[in-house]
Amino acid sequence: VQLQASGGGLVQAGGSLRLSCAASGPPFRNYYMAWFRQAPGKEREIVAALDWSATSTRTADSVKGRFTISRDNRRNTVDLQMTSLKPEDTAVYYCAAGLRGLDEYDWWGQGTQVTVSS
Repeated sequence: VQLQASGGGLVQAGGSLRLSCAASGPPFRNYYMAWFRQAPGKEREIVAALDWSATSTRTADSVKGRFTISRDNRRNTVDLQMTSLKPEDTAVYYCAAGLRGLDEYDWWGQGTQVTVSS
């Protein structure tokens, strides 16, 4: 599967951004999908994830109530709506796909930069 992320940019603290990831390849609905992020000098961390039906989801404590992950299995996309952004949300955001569960991912997009200014 190939993943193409888009939607990053520069935003002021308190603002919003919507990231989108388009997938191509084998049937999209088979995949668990997730967004990760990696800030400079820090390890990559999972931000949010969901299964094919969006009945099983996972959201990092640091973004709960502010970020929402969603998917459209007809359009083969997974989005991350980010609100009330904080400077500490600044990172490169990656979408990922996997077949083994919410915690394991094998395919990665190229990353999109999100910068939140104070």
